[in-house]
Amino acid sequence: MTRLTEVLARRRVALGFLCGVATLVFAQPTLRSIAIGMSIAAVGELVRIWASGHLNKSREVTASGPYRWVGHPLYLGSSIMGAGLAVACANVLVAGLIALYLAVTLTAAMRSEEAFLRKTFGDGYDRYRRGEAQPAKRFEFAQAMANREYRAVVGLIVAALLLVWKATYNGVFWGAGGP
Repeated sequence: MTRLTEVLARRRVALGFLCGVATLVFAQPTLRSIAIGMSIAAVGELVRIWASGHLNKSREVTASGPYRWVGHPLYLGSSIMGAGLAVACANVLVAGLIALYLAVTLTAAMRSEEAFLRKTFGDGYDRYRRGEAQPAKRFEFAQAMANREYRAVVGLIVAALLLVWKATYNGVFWGAGGP
């Protein structure tokens, strides 16, 4: 794993805030784009909650819930959320920025996590990646909260409110004269 990969993986949240500011500046949301985009983003957050409710970070290789089918369901959920935000923003430049951010940072995070999991769990992680059966466990909402998934929910709500504010500020909801 390269030094750049490590830095990108560690700094992805800070980079996300920078990307978020640029996204808000260039966004051209409408009521319709927000409704459609945030509906898509909500599906992504539901995937993240489902995955978080099965994940016991750094303590075990998780093979239940969405981990039975996808190696990185949290990042899949984040990608769906990003696609939804791109739709909500209604701007091609923003969509490209979101896609670039997700492709670069999530790829780095996946590589970093896989290296950590191989180092920590060795053959147990390799067996999981080969699809060999492991004991399943049930979804636990308390586990999703312990994994601080509520932060992603709050972030999604804040993003939606900022886009509504921007659309209102731009006169999309009330016309050029305001409310």
